[in-house]
Amino acid sequence: MRAKALAGALAAGVLGALGMAGLTPAATAADKTGPALDRNTLVVALDKEIQSLDALVTASGDSQRYAMSIFDTLYGFDAKGNIVPRMAISNTMSPDGLTYTFKLRPNIKFHNGDPFTSADVKYSIERVIDPATKSTRRPYFAPVIDGVDTPDPLTVRIRLKQPDGVFLNKIAGFLFIVPQKYTSSLPNVEAFAAAPIGTGPYRVKTNKVGQYLELERFDDFYGDKPAIRTLVFRYIPEPSSRVNAIVSGEVDIAAMIPLAEVARLRQDAALDIITNPVSSPMHVRLYSNVPDSPLAKRDVRLALNYAIDANAIIKGVFHGVGAPMGTFISKYFPYGGDPGIAPYPYDPVKARALLKQAGYPNGFAIKLYDAVGTPKEFAEALAAYWGQVGVKVDINRIDYAAWSRLNNTHKTGPMTTTQFTNAIYDPIHPVAGSFSKEGAWSDYYNPEVEALLKQLDTTTGAQARGALFRKIGKLLHDDASAVLVTELFNVFAKKKALTWEVQQGSGFLNFRKVAWR
Repeated sequence: MRAKALAGALAAGVLGALGMAGLTPAATAADKTGPALDRNTLVVALDKEIQSLDALVTASGDSQRYAMSIFDTLYGFDAKGNIVPRMAISNTMSPDGLTYTFKLRPNIKFHNGDPFTSADVKYSIERVIDPATKSTRRPYFAPVIDGVDTPDPLTVRIRLKQPDGVFLNKIAGFLFIVPQKYTSSLPNVEAFAAAPIGTGPYRVKTNKVGQYLELERFDDFYGDKPAIRTLVFRYIPEPSSRVNAIVSGEVDIAAMIPLAEVARLRQDAALDIITNPVSSPMHVRLYSNVPDSPLAKRDVRLALNYAIDANAIIKGVFHGVGAPMGTFISKYFPYGGDPGIAPYPYDPVKARALLKQAGYPNGFAIKLYDAVGTPKEFAEALAAYWGQVGVKVDINRIDYAAWSRLNNTHKTGPMTTTQFTNAIYDPIHPVAGSFSKEGAWSDYYNPEVEALLKQLDTTTGAQARGALFRKIGKLLHDDASAVLVTELFNVFAKKKALTWEVQQGSGFLNFRKVAWR
């Protein structure tokens, strides 16, 4: 298919514009099982647009949509979350745990043809740590990295201030390598997001803001070449339109299928429905560190938890696809979850008593931010339950990109619906991000939690780390640090003619191994 025709088709709507361009889509009303465009192209419908194409800066939930396609890491995760070598061929850790030495894979090229060397790794790390970059990854690296040495072009030595029991996981989940020469030549951080360069299996061809992102296969990719030549992300935020697109064959994969449609779509012989746990709590983030806010009082936070019926919300809003949570640490993490911590029961009488005890016998008024993409009925249900105990909620539902910009800069207070998907297969990501004093999305402080997080810096091994995380989970539960509602599952619909190895237990979209049968 000609590139200009594809771009025009995407801009105007695939099916209609293809006809205008004199081209015939492979999938028709009579045969919706074939490719939406052709066997060299995959069209994926996303529920929200990609805010930024700078995977070292933007929030994980944003970068997980594209990062594994455009960029690569020294080590990465396979489809089941196991750490595997990527741009590095090996690593060694010093006996004291303070130095990691990576041997790099030779003959890797960036999308612009520049050779990959140790200087690019050093630059990528320093770019994350630099406060001016405003990287959401900075809290995971800045406190522990002392410096980076490059003894030769294919060797990187990372020196730590203290041992970090999950450092290799952070490298695999967060450190997407960018080219030093190209990136440093740009006038500002935003310029890289507008024209990103990586070493991944795909490179950016067209980014039509608000409409679609078109990627083309990078034939000089060092690893296995994807079977699909062109990868297109179409933004279809309206749920019914996204469902219609996959049912009609207009797209090949649809992400974030509305849960109300799951049962019906399972009956469609042309489709496979994939339900994937993403190790993510669907919850309400509370800005509890604001002194004059009602949320600064533990009794108020407890009341908000007791006032909602999580089981009813899961059944009514999430159509039974979910599970109540007693601890912020998902049971789908490899360790750290504690099934012995029961979710808060629904007890509006107790909620009203706690509000009275906190000095709010008649309740109070409060704003709740909510992003488009989250079922609107979720915020509405929360507001209805809280209204029954006197808490009057003003829902401010805004576009996801706008919400994300506010949320990343601590401006979605006093509370917002949110989730926190797994990025490194260790609970430190959501826990530190949401509840440490310096967390990128934290407006909470608990000295006991801080002390345990400090212990985790020097703790290795699943058993030892899991024990500390279970203690943290209990503290967060008892302090009502957030309003926990349900485990989150991402639901995808794909055409049966596609083979696709879904990234399990994570929010990452991995299209490295997708092909038409």
